[in-house]
Amino acid sequence: MAKAAPAEQLKLLDLQGLDARLRSLANRRRLLENDPRIKDLEAALSVANGELGSAKVAVHDAEAELKRAEADVEQVASRIERDEAKLNSGTGLSKDLVALQKDIASLNKRRSDLEDVELEVLERLDSLRARQAKQQAIVDDIQGSFGSIRAELDAALAEVEAEAGGLRTQRAEFAAALDAGMLAVYEKTLAKRGVGAARLFHGTSEASGMKLSPGDLAEIKAASADDIVFCPDSGAILVRSDEWA
Repeated sequence: MAKAAPAEQLKLLDLQGLDARLRSLANRRRLLENDPRIKDLEAALSVANGELGSAKVAVHDAEAELKRAEADVEQVASRIERDEAKLNSGTGLSKDLVALQKDIASLNKRRSDLEDVELEVLERLDSLRARQAKQQAIVDDIQGSFGSIRAELDAALAEVEAEAGGLRTQRAEFAAALDAGMLAVYEKTLAKRGVGAARLFHGTSEASGMKLSPGDLAEIKAASADDIVFCPDSGAILVRSDEWA
């Protein structure tokens, strides 16, 4: 059975106090790193970016369609201009001039139809651009919220890490002054059980919160004062003191 002076064993409660604070900070860190607001915003941002991407594609396609419509109108207008120039020159047979007049009339009708198409595409493009701008505003708003929350969490994490760093230094200095054999038992128990040491107070283990059975209490009372004893329920080291009996 491992041994350590009773006064030395009492120091384990201070060490456990430091470890409990470090464990609480580690839990705090995990909560901050897994803040549900971040996951919710990431999901919302993914959806919003998908909608924005679709809006951009629609605008791009409409802009390409508008260019084609404008080119069609320009092509017909150029042909009308050439035909009108021929007609105004007065050269050629009368039947050719009549044919030119009919062709110009047909082309003007064609241009009017194409201009209607161009106008429809332009109106649709304006609507699509407005939709894109609205969706961009949604993405910007989510990113702004994300940035604010991320900054808040980063600041909180920095505070946690600063406190934990100080505690780790304090623990290392404190542990270095303890009995090496006892410390080794404590560290092994802490790693395995999650709690390294706790008081035995009026027959109750503060590690498990359970009152020990008469048989377990009798066995612990029979142990030497420098024996390191353990909680039968939690497995933690039980630190004894006369005033706690």
